[in-house]
Amino acid sequence: MPQQVAQHIIIGTAGHVDHGKTTLIKALTGTDTDRLKEEKERGMTIDLGFASLTLPGGRKVGIVDVPGHERFLKNMLAGATGIDLALMVVAADEGVMPQTQEHLEILELLEARNGLVALTKCDVVDEEWLGLVEEDVRKALKGTFLADAPVVRVSGVTGAGVNELAEALAKLVEEAEERSSSGPFRLPVDRVFTLTGFGTVVTGTLVSGTVRVGDPVVILPQEIQSRARQIQVHGEKADEARAGTRVAMNLAGVEVADLERGSVIVPPGYLRPSRRIDIFIRMLPSAPKPLKHRVRVRLHTGTAEHIGRVTVLGSADIPPGGRGYVQFSSETPVVAARGDRFIVRSYSPMRTIGGGTVLDPTPERHRSGDSRVIEALETRRNGEPKDLLEEIMLKSPGPVAIRDAAARAGLPEKEAREHFEELLKNAGAFALEGDRVIHPAVMAALTGRIVTALEDHHASNPLRSGMPREDLRTAATRGLDQRAFGALLAEMERLGQLIASDNMVRLPGHEARLSEKERKVAETIEESFIKAGLNAPSSEQNIDTAVGTSDIFQYLVETGKLVKIAEGMYLHREAVEQAEAALRKHLKEGGRITVSAFRDLIGSSRKYVVPLLEYFDSKRITRRVGDERILIGS
Repeated sequence: MPQQVAQHIIIGTAGHVDHGKTTLIKALTGTDTDRLKEEKERGMTIDLGFASLTLPGGRKVGIVDVPGHERFLKNMLAGATGIDLALMVVAADEGVMPQTQEHLEILELLEARNGLVALTKCDVVDEEWLGLVEEDVRKALKGTFLADAPVVRVSGVTGAGVNELAEALAKLVEEAEERSSSGPFRLPVDRVFTLTGFGTVVTGTLVSGTVRVGDPVVILPQEIQSRARQIQVHGEKADEARAGTRVAMNLAGVEVADLERGSVIVPPGYLRPSRRIDIFIRMLPSAPKPLKHRVRVRLHTGTAEHIGRVTVLGSADIPPGGRGYVQFSSETPVVAARGDRFIVRSYSPMRTIGGGTVLDPTPERHRSGDSRVIEALETRRNGEPKDLLEEIMLKSPGPVAIRDAAARAGLPEKEAREHFEELLKNAGAFALEGDRVIHPAVMAALTGRIVTALEDHHASNPLRSGMPREDLRTAATRGLDQRAFGALLAEMERLGQLIASDNMVRLPGHEARLSEKERKVAETIEESFIKAGLNAPSSEQNIDTAVGTSDIFQYLVETGKLVKIAEGMYLHREAVEQAEAALRKHLKEGGRITVSAFRDLIGSSRKYVVPLLEYFDSKRITRRVGDERILIGS
């Protein structure tokens, strides 16, 4: 299949401090990316800067300008993870310097694929020196993704070579790979600010998907619900933004204080923050020492920095130049997806020591010597997508939403669905309500626990018509979420394994049965409620005086003989039906009724009339309008 030409591209600078990155961007775009007062005063880039560049041929791309000083590498990393092409800047009067090397190592760890080198300040050195510097640059780039990259001689001050640089960038852009704009969108936030008349605005590079004006969004890890009120792409108002563009988004109902760099904006239901992530890490050969178990490190992913400790899986440590599997336990919630790239720096002194790929963004806690964990992570790293999805299903405590499984697998949702179709057909997986799937082994384990819990409940509570749904969920499924539990019960009911109502679940064939003595007590209670009509005593009084236990009273409620009107208030079903019939007749004739008029109509007291009307409201028989009720549908 021919490679699709990229429509949306972000170019990111890299290089040592004072090598002329910002001056070069200004010469290319006319934009001074140093926006802070301190940057102007010190003549040094401190934070990320952004500009748009119209290339020869008319293509518009975004540029992220990063600080070169090692003290601000955290800011550089916030901008580096979203770039498509690297613009490595080396000053001709100094050549390759420490941050040149570190930035190059970072780009390699992030698996940058293409870029070029701008040899700046060519106006301040002679031709012979330029040749020596270029040779030095080539030597430093050997074995890296920039080994065969163009080296363009340029001066941001005189403008010499700027047009040639733009032409070289245009050629690389034409060859760049398109980011996927399908699937859920994701916007790691790199700036948050307020605009008068608009409110809170965030900016970032859209790394996946498409977001449109009006779309509901969730800000993670804060889990704040909002809406994309307005969108700008490369500084121009737009109806939508696609992956690979610089985006400014005006958020509805959000305060600036609620957000920060490192927040991630996604559609509702996509991604979950976690304090643990499983990763595959590659240590730099230049790392000063091995990565040891429980060492504290800084992990950079997206625009966020997280501090935490590592659990080295499968070995005692990972040496410089080595590779291995690690569980990172963070002090702050991490928002990531499988396949995300990251950089690891030592906690102190801060130095880049490695980087790699996120394998599982929401794992369980692992023990360092568990061989099964290594096997599962091998599958996540090297396995086929179908194997990966089956492994996700197998590890899930219950049904898994297809959308969530796709996110954990780092696959487009459309592709994940195609693989799930095969798993449903050939591997015996089950498709459940709510667009969920479950592995047959997980299904068998869960249904076994549910059936056992129901058998135990029926044996211990023969007078109960079934087991309360929430009690069953807690007892048998280890707190499976309600939607997943509901989908599981629906499938079991379809298979004839149980019978579920709104509130109760029972096994087929189970029926509450009273002994002769219990039946007589039940008849006594029911008769007292029939005689009382709409002025029944409280349930507590009936239990205490007539029964001595709540089981028989509950039996009458579950079989529909008694109706719960409000907490601690029950009436006989016949009385409720008579009151409802009288109310419907009155409303059909008169249209409306007040509390006092209803009290006179049924001959009861306000103690029962108000709860009874509220009960009819809850059953959507009536609706309150001011101090009156009307019949719904009238």
